[in-house]
Amino acid sequence: MAGLSFDVLRAGRKYRLINFGEKSEFIIEKILVDGDFKVKDLVTLERYHLKDLFAYGRGKDFLLEEI
Repeated sequence: MAGLSFDVLRAGRKYRLINFGEKSEFIIEKILVDGDFKVKDLVTLERYHLKDLFAYGRGKDFLLEEI
């Protein structure tokens, strides 16, 4: 299955991002004007920007999917 594109992400939905072997599950709280998203981690409840998860590049296993 192919992953999702960033332009189809919606506020209030839950997603999983896999990059360089690390899995992150989060809910999108707000869509920001610059194309970034404010997200809340479902495990740690930490809030951060989605671009922070792939700030150092995208690995061969990069996958974004809805959960």
